[in-house]
Amino acid sequence: MNRRQAIGRIVLAGLGSALAIGGYEWYERNRTPDLSFLDKSHALVAALADTIIPPTAAPGAVAAGVPDCLVRLLRDCADRHTQNNFIDGLRSIDAHCQSAYGHGFADCAAPDRVAALTRSERKDRPLTGIWGKAENRFLGKPFFTTLKEYTVIAYCTSEQGATHGLAYVGIPVHYQGCLPWQPGQPAWATK
Repeated sequence: MNRRQAIGRIVLAGLGSALAIGGYEWYERNRTPDLSFLDKSHALVAALADTIIPPTAAPGAVAAGVPDCLVRLLRDCADRHTQNNFIDGLRSIDAHCQSAYGHGFADCAAPDRVAALTRSERKDRPLTGIWGKAENRFLGKPFFTTLKEYTVIAYCTSEQGATHGLAYVGIPVHYQGCLPWQPGQPAWATK
């Protein structure tokens, strides 16, 4: 065997393995999502949402009904790639907490939950620009991005979140384009 044949075989083997890995990754993201896993992991989704929006003077995410809404949004509004990424992310964060802290995410203390979510945020950091748009389009949104987005949407559109977590005026009397901001005032629920 001469040098050209050896280099050609090495390049061919590299391309073959890259295609195999890419094909497996494509299959993993395009498989039918295990949506029954979402029903089984309601406590995990509730703990995640409650860690993102904890109860303070205003009700937290669980009191506002965010976990049910989050699962419904994921089932009905997310594409297949995003659903698979979210389910894989749920499994990943629970497995990380199991190995690092000795029990699942829902049973962890608040500092451990925040540390696990911070780790997940760093791991799932989306790309920016055109690459980020292409990644979201072809590979789906990352787990943490979907979790944050759907949690905030569900909380801000719930009655508890809109009336207690945000400033709310049910029927505005007249239009005021610019209002002075009072110290400690929450954001407005109505635009």
